[in-house]
Amino acid sequence: MKVIALAAVTAGGKTTTVNEIKKQLSNVQTLHFDDYVFEGEVDDFYQWTLDGANYNVWNLEPLEKDILTIKNSGICDYLILDYPFAYCHEQIKKYIDTPLDIALARWILRDMGNASGEEIRNHLMGYLKYARMAFVQMQKDILPSSDYVIDGTMSTEYIAGEIINIILK
Repeated sequence: MKVIALAAVTAGGKTTTVNEIKKQLSNVQTLHFDDYVFEGEVDDFYQWTLDGANYNVWNLEPLEKDILTIKNSGICDYLILDYPFAYCHEQIKKYIDTPLDIALARWILRDMGNASGEEIRNHLMGYLKYARMAFVQMQKDILPSSDYVIDGTMSTEYIAGEIINIILK
């Protein structure tokens, strides 16, 4: 069984792409980082970045346990992980590179569909003051620790197709 991880910043397209791959590729299982609550989970990414951006503060035992369960079960040929950290936390394989402006737009569209203009403005001010710094840090660390980089500005279908071609090589 192959384990393939897709890493990107928040709203970089991980979940959408993992779900598209699952539609296009047979005999696949998926795990999504956001489905877990981890001990040591970071709440303040601005401070986390100032403190050195240590990816290992997350205790990933629940995710690792599920990875091992699926690997040992033999129920699939591919395990696709929706996972933000690439090799920066002792596991994981692939990365989708998405420019921060596109990730920000996706984040707003995904999370703020019913927000007022004032709420969106406040969100953007928080992004500029705090969150962008953490996103830039992740790009600095994750991008060079990845096996493949795929243009995150392309359509989900294109990205999924590129990843499937890599998987099937």
